[in-house]
Amino acid sequence: MPIEAGDFKTGLTILIDGEIYQVLDFLHVKPGKGAAFLRTKLKNLRTGGIMEQSFNTTTRFDQAIIEKRDLQYSYNADGFYFFMDMESFEMYQLSDEQVGFSKNFIVDGQIVSAKFFEDEILSLDLPERMALTIVDTTDPVSGASSNDTKEAWTETGLMVRVPMFIKKGEKILVYTSDGKYWGRA
Repeated sequence: MPIEAGDFKTGLTILIDGEIYQVLDFLHVKPGKGAAFLRTKLKNLRTGGIMEQSFNTTTRFDQAIIEKRDLQYSYNADGFYFFMDMESFEMYQLSDEQVGFSKNFIVDGQIVSAKFFEDEILSLDLPERMALTIVDTTDPVSGASSNDTKEAWTETGLMVRVPMFIKKGEKILVYTSDGKYWGRA
């Protein structure tokens, strides 16, 4: 479905030269002389790169229809992560690079929301915080300062700095954006 640049809205997804972009920001500019134009900030949904581009307001683009589907994590092997569509039971594989930092928050059987363009997975959407189990850390230290932290490893292999009172086997909440400790689960 074609859409004109003058009709852009924040969050709109469009196709430019075969790449999928999301409109992050736009500004209508009306110079004293000449035609009005649109100054935009676009995010490439495949690479994550951001570019700034100006367009004539009558320039037409094809709209990229992005849909969300729930996938269940099945397993990983040989650098690939395998997910099953919960409705069609179709299997999808993502490389270690495609999963990226999210691999630190994916546990067996977990349901994740994925953004699709046609049959291509663009990204995995995780909640803001995830509960993970501590599998290795030093013994708790009583009487330690509340600001003191120690290293702890989760079931996914993520190392998190946690307060000294956290012990092995405990569930903690971790921010999925940066992998930092939030609190006990």
